[in-house]
Amino acid sequence: MLLRSRSLLPSVARRGLLSLVATTCLMSCGAEALAQTASGEVSTTQKKAPIATKTTRPVAKNNALRTRQTAPVSTGDVEGGNEAIIVTGTREIGKKARDAIAPLDVISHKQIAATGQGTLRDALALLLPSLTTPTAGFDAGAMTDTISLRGLNPNETLVLVDGKRRHNTANIYSNPGPQQGSTASDIDMIPMSAIDHVEVLRDGASAQYGSDAVAGVVNIILKKQARGLHVQSITGITSEGDGFQQGVYLDGGASLGSRGFVHISGDYVHQDHTYRSAADNRSNTYQNNILSQPQQTRESIAVNAGYDLTDTIQLYALGTYAHRYAESYQNYRLASSLNAYPGYKAIYPWGYSPVETLSEDDFELKAGIKGDFRGWHWDVSSVYGRDYDDIGLINSVNLSINKATGRTPTSFDVQGFNNQQWTNDFDFSRKFQFSGWPHSVNFAGGASYRYEGYSVGTGSPDSLYGNGSDALAGTNPGNAGNYSRDVVAGYLDISTYLAKGLQLDLAGRYEHYTDVGDTQNGKVSLRYDITKRIALRGTISNGFHAPTLAQKYYSALNISPTAARGLIGAGSPGALANGSSGLKPERSTNAEGGFIVEPIRNLHVTTDIYQINMRDRIMPGGNISGATAINAMRLNGFALPDNISTWNQSAITANWFGNVASTRTQGLDVTVTYLTKLGAFGRIDWDAAINLNRTRLSHQANNRLTGAPLLNAASVAYLTTAYPRSKIIFGGNWTHAKWTVGLHEIRWGQTTNQLTYYAPGPNQFSTTKFLEYQNKPKWTTNLDVSYRFTPRWSATLGGNNIFAAFPTRVPEGNRYLGAPQYYMSTSQLGINGGYYYLRVNYDL
Repeated sequence: MLLRSRSLLPSVARRGLLSLVATTCLMSCGAEALAQTASGEVSTTQKKAPIATKTTRPVAKNNALRTRQTAPVSTGDVEGGNEAIIVTGTREIGKKARDAIAPLDVISHKQIAATGQGTLRDALALLLPSLTTPTAGFDAGAMTDTISLRGLNPNETLVLVDGKRRHNTANIYSNPGPQQGSTASDIDMIPMSAIDHVEVLRDGASAQYGSDAVAGVVNIILKKQARGLHVQSITGITSEGDGFQQGVYLDGGASLGSRGFVHISGDYVHQDHTYRSAADNRSNTYQNNILSQPQQTRESIAVNAGYDLTDTIQLYALGTYAHRYAESYQNYRLASSLNAYPGYKAIYPWGYSPVETLSEDDFELKAGIKGDFRGWHWDVSSVYGRDYDDIGLINSVNLSINKATGRTPTSFDVQGFNNQQWTNDFDFSRKFQFSGWPHSVNFAGGASYRYEGYSVGTGSPDSLYGNGSDALAGTNPGNAGNYSRDVVAGYLDISTYLAKGLQLDLAGRYEHYTDVGDTQNGKVSLRYDITKRIALRGTISNGFHAPTLAQKYYSALNISPTAARGLIGAGSPGALANGSSGLKPERSTNAEGGFIVEPIRNLHVTTDIYQINMRDRIMPGGNISGATAINAMRLNGFALPDNISTWNQSAITANWFGNVASTRTQGLDVTVTYLTKLGAFGRIDWDAAINLNRTRLSHQANNRLTGAPLLNAASVAYLTTAYPRSKIIFGGNWTHAKWTVGLHEIRWGQTTNQLTYYAPGPNQFSTTKFLEYQNKPKWTTNLDVSYRFTPRWSATLGGNNIFAAFPTRVPEGNRYLGAPQYYMSTSQLGINGGYYYLRVNYDL
């Protein structure tokens, strides 16, 4: 792999970055003190061991009005969670969750563990109605874990770690679908054992945090305890007897003298393939495993440290590293395809299934110092993150090599991608009292500089020779390169009370990108506590998502047995010759309003409606096919099969990323929690939550050369109906003595897509005629039973989707080669069916 920037830390990582990260974090700065443990903020008044050693949340008064902060899986400490200190969506120090001015979910590590899922992404999908994940996914994109909020692309959700922007993955999701073009942060590269809780802000926040915060913000708060040891094992398998999963999660803390802490966490997770394909219509066998969960093994570690230099100045540092190896099946090739190639025929006498592989190294280092000076809270930090993906191909062929030389390579190095981000922030805040104004005014502001780099490496010579490696040809030199940009930003945030019970928050932000120009964003939020049990809140803001460097420069060619699809760079010769206009930022206008009520003791209800208008949305458009697509790909140097002129020309397509459309997303979020006390029989924490979501197309862009719409019906469906119209979660947790039993129902709403015709006929491979496919609503049941044997040992038996519901089957005439009986390019119920697990915990 000829990726020129690969020679830095990723190669070091493979030889021992785990120890390097730990050493760097302990030596560089020391630590981040925590007295307010849920928020990660430091108490400046403590004089003895200000580093918190245990995460605690004081109990709120029962009549206090609370912002919902238990997700549908309750931890049994609903009342105790009411006073959690939050850092997301506010610049005030010590803000409590119950006083949040915008919709906010706080998910504890107990709730995450109670799902039995081995990854944070899958756990959050079972807890939050407004959050969705891909049904499955194809190729390398299936091997990266991203999340979506409110029916928008993963790129429109910003991920923070302890309030600092997390770097993005280098692995773009390039296949058609609602996630196409996403290179969001892969949250599963952070050890799940390191997570204390997750704050999910369901509100546009670009004015506060910058690009990507259009749909909301996911802020992952890490553990900072200075003592203890926790070990967890999760073993699971699907209802079909495959997809075995084993996860081991460890974390523990220690004191650094009397003024600091270090907390180390590590995960090991392995999952096997699942196999859900129908019979291949060419052979009537089940050898085509295209519909499957990828196999992957992931090891990750996090070292979090903090040290109080004085009573008012704290040092902090964090290092994370993860390595993942994953494999994803491609379509099965018949033995007859090798009849003219004796070398390969001897190796694959019964045919073969190429397998894409991903070897990924991901790390991030953070160091900072913060404190107080004459009432000013200040924080200076620097974060460097990098993700490197080496994509290979095994169990494949290059027929051109065999024909020319007689050699028979079966494995190839086809692509290499590197994404790096270096962010430097200075933040400050202070509360003021003004004469004549009865309420304090909180001023906050800051500035940041961010460097972003993206590299595309060439494939190995064997993957490029002639027609290239089968299934995925190597990246040619014309589509490789190193790209970068600089981003500078400044923001101001002012919050106060206008009257008793009436909160106001104003935020403004300016950002300059060296490649796409300037953006200005603002936000106004109000909350009015009418009584102790009734409150109203509302927000209006504008936001943006700057096109990622991957969206601007990525290109690839996927070859199936009878079809080829190219994704070419927006500024490449092939795209420009066919009407590409380059890329500019997506822009949004967000409006939200809702109320919070506690009509009776222990009953808490929140309701929020929202509207997100997005302009210049980015996804592939300008679909071209046949000879036009062939010429465009050849202009970009792609190697195409020698006999491609004899293929069905409608099966040969190409497109590029563009600002293709404007949309309007409208929705409703409702959450309800209620506590039933059963006296000697324990308690039941009831919960229910619903998200209703609808996106409509308000404008579609046209090709600048031909005037034709950039989107076809299939692409419009990806934008508007590929996410569930609704998602409902309800149930409860019963807790008594050493027993905890949780039971929850999830209703996954309908998705609608436009399917390509593959069966022979007048519409075969048509890019204008499609079949409307409705993935019907589905109900799933999740059940878990826990017992604490001793104060240190506990175990849980559980299952998600215990009655093994599956998505709606795709009509046979719309399955390429017959195998993919479920539609993978959507975000509804997964393809695996039921999942059953055993979780064992040990606490010291």
